[in-house]
Amino acid sequence: MSAQTNMRPYWLSAPALLLYVGMFLIPMVMTLLLSFYSYDMTAGVVPGFSLANYAEVLGDSYFHKIFLRTLWMSVLVTFFCVLLGAPEAYILHRMSSPWKSICMLAILGPLLVSVVVRTLGWAILIGSKGIINETLMAIGIIDTPIKLMFTTTGVVIALIHVLIPFMVLSVWASLQKLDPKVESAGESLGASPFTVMRRIVIPQIMPGILSGSMIVFALTASAFATPSILGGRRLKVVATTVYDEFLGTLNWPLGAAIAVLLLVANILIITSYNKFIERKYAQAFK
Repeated sequence: MSAQTNMRPYWLSAPALLLYVGMFLIPMVMTLLLSFYSYDMTAGVVPGFSLANYAEVLGDSYFHKIFLRTLWMSVLVTFFCVLLGAPEAYILHRMSSPWKSICMLAILGPLLVSVVVRTLGWAILIGSKGIINETLMAIGIIDTPIKLMFTTTGVVIALIHVLIPFMVLSVWASLQKLDPKVESAGESLGASPFTVMRRIVIPQIMPGILSGSMIVFALTASAFATPSILGGRRLKVVATTVYDEFLGTLNWPLGAAIAVLLLVANILIITSYNKFIERKYAQAFK
């Protein structure tokens, strides 16, 4: 085999590699370098090497609250997406045509609409004078509007709606490898439906649940539009804080440091979660 033939896969993958380097790797490296610069009110960004930005973020309780709030929201959204998305994907898998196609279109439909438009729709629904509060007050269930705008609850509800299709698609892809005859065989051997679900179905769709939860967690932790619109200026998360540092105070190095810490935290949490789940299920179903 010639050397030219051996290099063919590399040449074929070169355009994708160049796109990856140009669109992802170079901006990330530049952001990392920027995070070590300093900021002066009069001179602006000052090149150099300093850990002051990281020390400020890690040592200030203000940023601690923002990171903890972001973590809590990410965990909540991921939990409810798993709780709602996995059964939804299983039901979708057991459906027959044409209902399967119709329901799949309904699940994927929100992805065809801009996240900003969807978030504005939620603002209309859950506002103090929104459709939900006006309806509940009109039928006498509540006397005063339920406060959902500018609260963690409202942001979590909207993020679940935005991100649950990713969970459904991940679990549904795993279910495609599941033979329905295996479930029937388990039931014929005397296993209850709950046991079949726990010992046969869940272990086989766990890769889909794991990948879907990691996607949802990462997207929630870095979400900007939904927390910005529904959370307002007081309910800050990491993404909106980075935005404020870059375009509000113009402290680009501090904003870059916050962004880098968010990326590192995401990687550490997702990697630890992945290893924990794999170890637990390897022990349970050995």
